[in-house]
Amino acid sequence: MKSTALSNTHIALGAKMVPFAGYNMPVSYEGVNVEHETVRKAVGVFDVSHMGEFLIEGPNALELIQKVTSNDAAKLTVGKAQYGYLPNEIGGVVDDLIVYRVKEETYLLVVNASNIEKDWNHISKYNEVIGAVMKNISEDYSLLAIQGPKAVEAMQSLSSIDLSEIKFYNFVVADFAGIEHVIISATGYTGSGGFEIYCKNDEVKQVWDKVLEAGSDFGIKPIGLAARDTLRLEMGYCLYGNDIDDTTSPFAAGLGWVTKFTKDFVNSEALAKEKEEGPSKKLIAFQLDEKGIPRQGYAIVDANGTEIGSVTSGTMSPSLSQGIGLGYVTIENAKVDSKVFIQIRKNQVPATVVKLPFYKK
Repeated sequence: MKSTALSNTHIALGAKMVPFAGYNMPVSYEGVNVEHETVRKAVGVFDVSHMGEFLIEGPNALELIQKVTSNDAAKLTVGKAQYGYLPNEIGGVVDDLIVYRVKEETYLLVVNASNIEKDWNHISKYNEVIGAVMKNISEDYSLLAIQGPKAVEAMQSLSSIDLSEIKFYNFVVADFAGIEHVIISATGYTGSGGFEIYCKNDEVKQVWDKVLEAGSDFGIKPIGLAARDTLRLEMGYCLYGNDIDDTTSPFAAGLGWVTKFTKDFVNSEALAKEKEEGPSKKLIAFQLDEKGIPRQGYAIVDANGTEIGSVTSGTMSPSLSQGIGLGYVTIENAKVDSKVFIQIRKNQVPATVVKLPFYKK
């Protein structure tokens, strides 16, 4: 099992460590509810250094990215980032990712930890013809997510640039926490604002310590992966391996907004046809009408008890104190305000299909 550069720091802080995507990661420190609330109301810091980073460089870099990703990277200018996914050849999703344009001919791809090798092999296959320069820098870089409404104010003393001027899905390469060149990106997977900081492994301990020091007056706390999951689920953000995978239709998953047919990309012809015909099922968000906690794999049934789908992600929402979840159901049961039932052990618990996000600021 791999460790991040901060593993011993988390252990010293009393974190509960668990194996996740091949890494020894902190799942919680004080408990999921406390940590969740810290991010929603103040500011928290996550170590997400297990994520993968690829550099795609050279005159053919854009051509490769356009071929393997769903979104239109030609629209990216230096300092902007873009969410998208890697389509596979059979109508599913290899991974979802963020593409950063770092320089004119340099792009950074940030991918999920569990998919690093799979993504690298998939992109490399298409690069054999295109010939861009590819570097897997996942083992050399660390990533901290500083998230919450007080993130800008709490971190401003650590940088000479005005953090409030970095717009959502934009980034700068600047000084931060005494390190000269780090990526400060206005991205994150919590829905509460903040930044993601990319730095080298030998720099991250200094950054982590200074972040906690600068944020101490603002109630900053280290946050584990359990709260990261409840935070992303309250926003309805997909988690690879739960809500999307190699067999998932991007249109069923609600990823049509990052599928751009302004270019030719992997499986684009078949996906264009699917868009026209419409998928047979759809990812819904639901809230339980009664007590209960929906879990991944639970059946979703209709009023007659007929199975119409299954839960892909579910939890007790710390913000709403209500069971919430995502799951795929047949199109006719996917409309907002539809009534469905979640099979929790022997009980069919009523639920309502709702519009995302669950958590409204």
